[in-house]
Amino acid sequence: MTDAIHAKAHNGVSPQETAVARNLSVLENLALMARIYGANAAEAAKKANEIADQLGLTEVAKAKAKTLSGGMQRRLSIGMALISNPKILFLDEPTLGLDVIARRELWAVVRRLKGQVTILLTTHYLEEVEALSDRAGIMAKGRLVAIGTVPELIAQAGAGNFEDAFIALATETEAIA
Repeated sequence: MTDAIHAKAHNGVSPQETAVARNLSVLENLALMARIYGANAAEAAKKANEIADQLGLTEVAKAKAKTLSGGMQRRLSIGMALISNPKILFLDEPTLGLDVIARRELWAVVRRLKGQVTILLTTHYLEEVEALSDRAGIMAKGRLVAIGTVPELIAQAGAGNFEDAFIALATETEAIA
């Protein structure tokens, strides 16, 4: 494994727009990523099946990615990011555009991953932050302006709820700048 691939293997990324190969099946997408990270064909097939099972994709394992629902495509994208067993998983707006049921199913996937991998999740949905995060960072104008648990951020802002805390902390820097 080259240094670049080795370094990349420590980080998994599931982008905002799913980066799945639409004409490949779920298992083919997963196996392709495993092969990119240096697995031989047998190892890639084994990893693909393990990830499909872990993320609840077994029933659609042979389906083309383009036929999957948005929620299932997001799961596949996360699976592709997990194929190398990364230490850090970046999830960029993982529930954007999903219906309520698909969103909650994806939340369950994220909860199951907690403790297995460090997850950095970007979102505009404050309910998602409250439901999924151990710690949250608030960014304003491209700068990290506050970090802590949701209760810590609420207390720091002197707010009654997280939305009010977010607004206070995010706009406080605008008044200073």
